[in-house]
Amino acid sequence: MIERNPDRFLNRTRLKTAFVAVQALVLAGLALSYYAVGWFGQDVKLRTVPVDPRDVLYGDYVTLSYDISRLQPSLWRDQTEKAERGKAIYVVLAAGSDGYAAPAAAYGYKPSAQPGQVVLKGIIRSVWSEGISVEYGLEKYYVPEGTGKDLEKKASRLAVHLKVAPWGQGKIESLEDREQGS
Repeated sequence: MIERNPDRFLNRTRLKTAFVAVQALVLAGLALSYYAVGWFGQDVKLRTVPVDPRDVLYGDYVTLSYDISRLQPSLWRDQTEKAERGKAIYVVLAAGSDGYAAPAAAYGYKPSAQPGQVVLKGIIRSVWSEGISVEYGLEKYYVPEGTGKDLEKKASRLAVHLKVAPWGQGKIESLEDREQGS
C-alpha cells in the first residue's frame, strides 16, 4: 500500500498558488505602470519632423520622429560615462517660448528636474561626432483604421501631446495639426 504525505501535497499547492499570484502581480504592475504615467505625468508638447512617406503608415499605426530624437553632443552632461549605443539616456526637456519642449541636457542617469522641466527616458540608438540619436518608445502611434492616410499627409506638421511620468516614461496623449492648432 502506498502512503501519501498530505503535507507534501499542501506544500505543492501553496507553491503553485504563489507562482500564479506572482505572475498575476507582474501583469497587473505592467498595466498599472502604463496608467500611472497618465495619472502622475506632466504635460509636454513636441514637434514631429518629416519621416520618409513610404514608412509613415504601416498597418494601424503611424511612425513618428521628433526633433528631440537627434541631440547635439554638447547636451551630454554626464561626467562619469560616455554616451554609448544601447545605454539608457535621460533627456531634460524645457518648454520653449513657442510652447514646444526642447532638450536642455542629457545624462546617463536620471537627474533632478528643475521647475518647468521634465526628464524623458530613452535609449541611445547611435552616437557620432554630429549627434546622439535617441529612441523614446514614442515612435509609433496607433490610430483608428482608415485615418492613417490623412495623418501621413500631415506627418511633417504634427504636434504630439505627451504625459511624462516622474520616473521618465512617456505616453502619447494626442496628435494635432500644428497649422490648425487642434
